Amino acid sequence: MVICLKVHEYQAKEIFKKYGVPVPDGALSRTPAEAKETARRIGAPVVVKAQVHAGGRGKGGGIKLAATPDDAESVARKILGMRLVTHQTGPEGTLVKSVLVERASDVEREMYLGMVIDRERSQVAVISSPEGGVEIESVALKSPEKVHKAWVDPLVGLMPYQARQICFGLGLAGQPFKDGVNCILNLYRLFVSEDATLAEINPLAVTRDGKLIAIDAKINLDDDAAFRHNDRPDYRDPNEEDPLEVEAKTHNLSYIKLSGTVGCMVNGAGLAMATMDLIKHCGGEPANFLDVGGAASSDAVEKAFKILTSDKDVRCVLINIFGGIVRCDRVATGVVEAIGKAGDAGMPIVVRLEGTNAKEGIDILRGSGLNFHTATGFHEAAQKAVDLSRGGA
Repeated sequence: MVICLKVHEYQAKEIFKKYGVPVPDGALSRTPAEAKETARRIGAPVVVKAQVHAGGRGKGGGIKLAATPDDAESVARKILGMRLVTHQTGPEGTLVKSVLVERASDVEREMYLGMVIDRERSQVAVISSPEGGVEIESVALKSPEKVHKAWVDPLVGLMPYQARQICFGLGLAGQPFKDGVNCILNLYRLFVSEDATLAEINPLAVTRDGKLIAIDAKINLDDDAAFRHNDRPDYRDPNEEDPLEVEAKTHNLSYIKLSGTVGCMVNGAGLAMATMDLIKHCGGEPANFLDVGGAASSDAVEKAFKILTSDKDVRCVLINIFGGIVRCDRVATGVVEAIGKAGDAGMPIVVRLEGTNAKEGIDILRGSGLNFHTATGFHEAAQKAVDLSRGGA
């Protein structure tokens, strides 16, 4: 599973500028006074945008137009500190702690341009549409003929002729066409150089004076490639991440919180994905993805167990370990020690151990005096966990 680092819009636009992708003048503001000063400096009218990791900000009241610097101050005062609720935040919303204040653009038409990794083809896919400003999924559903795709051979990269074909598909002509070719080539250069998993401009706009500009910007970066970018600023915003995910990172655990009730502790990403699939097949919902790694030391198991049981939505824990590199008795010892240190979590724990020293591991669990539910089969373990998460026997 690829874990991505999401960056804020203002950070994405800083990266855009570095690679020659045109963006409006603007700056980050954390107070209404800063918003007013930025609007005065760059010139009104301006747009004040809430900086949160969620789409649909405009519909939720997180993007407002301000005609004067005083208006920018007033609008920023309303947005800062609000709990922005969109279709991507959930009903609890996200607290807005900063806003991007940038010069408003006189837009004539809006388009969509994005790049993602097509894992089936092992290539970067360039997705474009002459209709922008709305979710590309909606366009694909209602007007699939308006969504164009081009794939890039990683050996040669994105070719100029491909960029020209994309611009033809967007209906560009004249100077916007030339600017569009450069924009697409530069965006691909950014995508590869920064190890991105997503780069999106929605909308990519042509202004009434014939300029091409990225009104919005979204970038996701491959977290596993961070070691190649030691000179890069720290884009991570812990306030936008789940606290349990932040804690898991400090212990080098691969953890992603989900919305279900069956907490999963597994060694190996493939087995973790299969475990989540089987939980759903049995009628339940996984509460997380958690890979404790191939070695699965007692310390890692202890930390993982504490994180799992800290999730208030978890009603049952399923520990599914295959003993290849790791010994099952070591995992069992770690689980017993973890519960001993963390205290009884007050929820059922289903354990399936298979592989090296599995019998010894089961004996450790049964002799611990703790109330474990053991299982030998994969399906048996998943079904037990789903039933117990619903209060079954």
